Amino acid sequence: MSKTNDARTPLACLYHWEKTTPDTIHLTQPVGGGKVVDYTWKQAMDEARRMAAHLQSLNLPPKSQIAILGKNSAHWMLADWAIMMSGHVSVPLYPTLNAETVRYILDHSESKLLFIGKLDEWEQMKSGVPASLPAITLPLAPASAQGSKWEDIVARTAPLQGNPDRPLDEIATIVYTSGSTGQPKGVMQTFRSFNVCGTMMRDVIPANQNDRMLSYLPLAHVAERLVVENNSTYHGFHVFFAESLETFVADLRRARPTIFFSVPRLWTKFQLGVLDKLPLKKQKVLFSIPFLGKKVKRKILEQLGLDSVRVAFTGAAPLPPPTVSWYRSLGLELLEAYGMSENFAYSHFTRPGNARVGYVGPTNLGVSCRIGDNGEILVKSPAQMLGYYKEPEKTAECYTEDGFFKTGDMGEIDEQGRLRITGRVKELFKTSKGKYVAPVPIENKLGSHPKIEAVCIGGANQPATFALVLLSEDARKHIAAGGDRAEIGSELTSLMEQVNETLDPHEQIQFAVVVKDTWNIDNGFLTPTMKIRRNIIEKRYEPSVDQWFGSRKTVIWE
Repeated sequence: MSKTNDARTPLACLYHWEKTTPDTIHLTQPVGGGKVVDYTWKQAMDEARRMAAHLQSLNLPPKSQIAILGKNSAHWMLADWAIMMSGHVSVPLYPTLNAETVRYILDHSESKLLFIGKLDEWEQMKSGVPASLPAITLPLAPASAQGSKWEDIVARTAPLQGNPDRPLDEIATIVYTSGSTGQPKGVMQTFRSFNVCGTMMRDVIPANQNDRMLSYLPLAHVAERLVVENNSTYHGFHVFFAESLETFVADLRRARPTIFFSVPRLWTKFQLGVLDKLPLKKQKVLFSIPFLGKKVKRKILEQLGLDSVRVAFTGAAPLPPPTVSWYRSLGLELLEAYGMSENFAYSHFTRPGNARVGYVGPTNLGVSCRIGDNGEILVKSPAQMLGYYKEPEKTAECYTEDGFFKTGDMGEIDEQGRLRITGRVKELFKTSKGKYVAPVPIENKLGSHPKIEAVCIGGANQPATFALVLLSEDARKHIAAGGDRAEIGSELTSLMEQVNETLDPHEQIQFAVVVKDTWNIDNGFLTPTMKIRRNIIEKRYEPSVDQWFGSRKTVIWE
């Protein structure tokens, strides 16, 4: 769409594509057995219009909250469109929440209706859905989910006529934070934020109708909602969906995305998968051979399904610099981005050709950023939230007097205006030596090792810091099959020595604990965006800390 459409809402963009490219495929949904269903703009909008007409027929109060609980799918997006079209407010829920959090969000948001979509853990979360809450099940919903069926509703309901639109400054959605600390907060975002991200992102992601993206990170998170759903709405490109973790590589190869977004944990997993088949030493030898090196790099990207990618980026958490450098050595200029639910992820983005490893780039168009007296990153964005739903006091606390949002992150800005995240204000802790330690930079240094999947640095009120280490999946399998721990222990010892040489004395790691738990979303150790839940991890291992210090070992196997 041209710049003359810059004042348009997402709804106006949907009507544009429905009218101008009705037979162009917009959504491709896997349905099992290697089969997919394609939806053209005309077909997608026909279903959304029918559901919007049904929602209006329910005579809910104007601007009622309607929740969406499900994994990414074509109908997740169609439900979102229908909610917008019918004059209501969407409340997306992560598909990995426990029943208690599901109930909290549904109650706190005062949702009047729930769309239930594709879910792996429905049996564990369904008790969090009030029996009195009306529900509509999407086509890939669990068979045991109760509610009116989407297919039945659209079959009997005539499509909504005309092109109903919404004011830019009207609330569009309430996005609940992933809750890495405490209860999730409801971030109220307007249609203007959708518009800002759809139009002002052109200078960093120059998307067009010919692009392709794979949607697999939670649409309940603002980053996926902005980068995939909203950008495809404004720019009209083709969206493919992933079926499952088992089919992910096939899904990726089917889509052959031209724009690809992932989080650090997954970028690391992709890399570890390659290193398992082609170790780093062998790569260096092959890459040094002019013609063969280029061919091998191309083959690696093909195997990953990333050979058509022209824009690749990462966000949500820091990515170890060696991992970024490795992808760039393959010819994939992995760009780092930074944003929050509170500014609809519209904050900072690395520009192609101007990357600095470890930095998330300069501000986006219209964004102002400065570092506060305490080192905190302060941001003012045109996509700033209206506030936290039903929490005016918390809303007021998170702003400076001149309207900058207090991100809670610490950082520094280089001479070219590029931002570096150095940690979280609340994550700083003091050892018994009385000096502050910022854990994130240390975690990034350790996390760059190919046999480490995740790290959490602890040591509050202790004589020194220590590392809780989750080994990579391959390393865990190796140990489970009777592999020698001594070799990995030796590598961890060498790694700590190398890292300690770069740290101040009070930051240096005394020992590493190889944990036996797998940290994942289901057991609560990770947020839905795969960041570590530091408070949960610290609580889990706290009872053993004194014993570990007393053992005086460098590497401890839990």
